Amino acid sequence: MASSLTMESTMANVDNDEGFLQKDDYFAEEMMGIVSDLKAKCSTLSLVEDKRVGDIEKRLDVLQDKIVAWDCDPFMIWDCDPEEASEYLNVVDEVRQFSESLGSLRSEIMGDEYKEVVSRTHSILQMAMARLEKEFVHLLFLYQQTLEPDHMSSFRSTEDYSMGDLSSCSSFEVHPIVGKMQSVSSIEMDEFVIDLIHPSAVSDLKCVAEMMLKSNYDKECCKAYISVRKEALYKSFSVLCVERSSTDILQMDSDLFNSMINRWNQAIKVFICVCLTNERSLCDLILGGYSPSARNSCFVEITKEVNLKMLNFYGAVSTGSPKPEKLFRMLDMYEGLCNLIPEIDSSVVTECQGVLSRLGEFIRLILTEFKNAIRSYTPTNAFAGGGYHPFTKYAMTYIKAITNYSETLDLLLEDQHDNDLSEESKAILSSAQKSTPVIQYLLSITSMIESNIEGSSMLYRDAALQHIFLMNNIFYMVQKVKNSELQKFLGEEWIKEHSKKFRQHAISYQRASWNPVLLFLKDESIWKGSYSSLRTTIKERFKKFNLVFEEVYKSQTAWVIPGVWLRVELRISVSLVVLQAYRTFMGRYSCHLDNVRQKNKYIKYSPVDLEEFLLDLFEGSPKSLHSFGRKNN
Repeated sequence: MASSLTMESTMANVDNDEGFLQKDDYFAEEMMGIVSDLKAKCSTLSLVEDKRVGDIEKRLDVLQDKIVAWDCDPFMIWDCDPEEASEYLNVVDEVRQFSESLGSLRSEIMGDEYKEVVSRTHSILQMAMARLEKEFVHLLFLYQQTLEPDHMSSFRSTEDYSMGDLSSCSSFEVHPIVGKMQSVSSIEMDEFVIDLIHPSAVSDLKCVAEMMLKSNYDKECCKAYISVRKEALYKSFSVLCVERSSTDILQMDSDLFNSMINRWNQAIKVFICVCLTNERSLCDLILGGYSPSARNSCFVEITKEVNLKMLNFYGAVSTGSPKPEKLFRMLDMYEGLCNLIPEIDSSVVTECQGVLSRLGEFIRLILTEFKNAIRSYTPTNAFAGGGYHPFTKYAMTYIKAITNYSETLDLLLEDQHDNDLSEESKAILSSAQKSTPVIQYLLSITSMIESNIEGSSMLYRDAALQHIFLMNNIFYMVQKVKNSELQKFLGEEWIKEHSKKFRQHAISYQRASWNPVLLFLKDESIWKGSYSSLRTTIKERFKKFNLVFEEVYKSQTAWVIPGVWLRVELRISVSLVVLQAYRTFMGRYSCHLDNVRQKNKYIKYSPVDLEEFLLDLFEGSPKSLHSFGRKNN
């Protein structure tokens, strides 16, 4: 009784001080909480100390009977009347208070009878906690809501990210190359909230968890929570289609690999920013209010295994062969993981850094492999028509896509020294305003592409077609650089130098192709001997001109200049030279054939006819001229 009186007098003094505390806003809230806890503790102590053992046992009998009755009931308490669930929590809380109060008494003032009561109280509380754990697990299972496949429809990209296999270097078929993946925006995902537990059950789960945590059954509570939520999180992980074994990945063909990595990059961002974010929020909601430490430890345990499984996928991908067609998806994975590290639990950050390092090394190997593929590509057959070679188109489209990752690649190539720069590239680089690892890499690649084009041109027997091929493909390179991100990296000097090159090849084509034709329209050696021999010479000149022109027409209508502007410009240039020479020759010598029978046999075409014929060149559709007025057979 003495201790009880002491407590009561202490509380009276505290009550008198409350008015004073309320005057100080700074301390009021904190102190009032302390006062409230102290009152509750003192009241339970007084309750226990004021009662005899017999009275306590009688009350425990009542509480135990209620708990045993509920424990024998096959139905879950929280599936019944909410009032019954509330009553059960009140009963358990009273047992908890008895246990806490008895446990607070000094052992030296407790007799054997008190010790028996303490043991019995603990047993009753343990029975109640076991039932609460079952109810807790039941509620978690019953009301859990995992991610459904249709949730992903808002985030799926409709773009096709398939690419050709550059490493094979057999045909360089034209394939679509898409560089940077159109990923889900962080704003879009921030607004995507999933109720992992149905809202109607959250309040009950909080109450059950709080009772278990207050009763020092935090280990049991956390174990139950972790087991259920870990399984639910794993289901969401599987729904996103991001679980594949390393064997599956390494055995995939290129198109399937890129398609899968595209889905993976999208899904893993959704998983981390949506699933894990909402999982953390759920931990805060159910466990965080009473025990922040329990909340944090539970979240780590729930997510650690699936985080490691996710990182294992990254590791598996980076152990495959470094084929060039994998580059952009690997860069997407690298950048995606870099951006997601702040969202990943700190317990696996070290593993994340290790995976990033392996991914970075794998990307460097791919870049080296791409360069080797460009350098070693050796076609065996000339590309029909002399147009844009698939090799040129693929390689230029590839390096254009690389510029979308320039910041990342500058970091990954920072310590790499490019020894493949040509003298021309070094000169361009020295005149540029800046030099970065990516700029050096791109210059060395374009130099190799150009060398390869030159080698491929030697497969053509016709010198004029060699120049058409070189003109076309260098022109394509220039057009690919102009008005694109590549222009920022290769610079105006590169464009200027290569524009000169394709124009020079146009001039060289014109000389190789038309100079032999124009020889028959020259004045040299035409005035020899008698007038009769002059007429014969003129006949022969027209006849040979017609024959050579028809051969050129037949072959060069099959050639192709895909660039409309370049095609028109070259036709105009050829027309100016050919028509001027033809008109001049006709003006001087056609009169000598006025009295010749079958004059049209020699002067088959008028300048207007020739002008029309020249418009048929470079269309990629072979035609022939058999007689005047027939130019489309």
